[in-house]
Amino acid sequence: MLAKIVITGGNGFLGQSLVKYFSPIAERIVVIARRPVPVSSKITWIAWDGQTKGEWTRSLEDADAVINLAGKNVNCRYTEKNKQAIFYSRLKSTEVIGEAIASCKTPPKVWLNASSATIYVASYDKLMTEAHGEIGDDFSMTVCKRWEETFNSSNTPGTRKVVLRTSIVLGWDGAALPALRNLVRFGLGGRQGDGRQFCSWIHIDDFCRSIEWLIQNEKASGAYNITAPVPLTNDEFMKLLRRKLGAPLALPSPAWLLELGALFIRTETELVLKSRKVYPKRLLDQGFTFRYETLNQALDALINAR
Repeated sequence: MLAKIVITGGNGFLGQSLVKYFSPIAERIVVIARRPVPVSSKITWIAWDGQTKGEWTRSLEDADAVINLAGKNVNCRYTEKNKQAIFYSRLKSTEVIGEAIASCKTPPKVWLNASSATIYVASYDKLMTEAHGEIGDDFSMTVCKRWEETFNSSNTPGTRKVVLRTSIVLGWDGAALPALRNLVRFGLGGRQGDGRQFCSWIHIDDFCRSIEWLIQNEKASGAYNITAPVPLTNDEFMKLLRRKLGAPLALPSPAWLLELGALFIRTETELVLKSRKVYPKRLLDQGFTFRYETLNQALDALINAR
């Protein structure tokens, strides 16, 4: 039984999934976020602005783990204003959490900080591992690099630190899977772009299990790819999803149509067109076992759970 888990930026899909997951195995859970969330005797909600220290910093004392998920949602148009908010929300919150941990009399045992598997360049052949993945310089990759640099530069010698390079997380309360299901239902669940781009993904249960494993494994530190070990192309992904949902036929969405649609729904096509072929080498090498290694297993579990 863990004594105390602190989740910063815990209002979203991942944060609330972790709250549910850790509730049976943690004596106390503290959620630090901008908006109120449901509370119980075990779960405490504390408000913060993601920028400044305050009363919330006391909750970090003697925590088993701090899990930082704070940052503006990247599902938006990359205007200059949004780009600045994406950068600032990640870097400033990480910096302030580092300062708060550094001031603790009894600092947290481990600090896990969000990053993204999109830190790697687009790949159609090479599997991107933590040690040999290629990191580039476009907007998304630069955000991740600076995010990790801010985290790694924090002066918290008494706290083990772990970077979470997370792929698309599949669950019914998240953004990705419900949106893809709706596309399939309306006959638009064909390949997106040329369909050759790889998709790295992870079932929400394995995401939560990997977080617990990283907390419990005292030797775990540095960057970890939080993704299932079998990425597949967008064409393969959509075909399998259509089959599982009983919709074998669907119209494809060429890149030009996606660009047009992205303008209307205020998002970026990079989220579906960039090829992410990422492999969780460190998790596997150190003994973590996935419950859902393949998308077939993951979709069966998710669809049967509805």
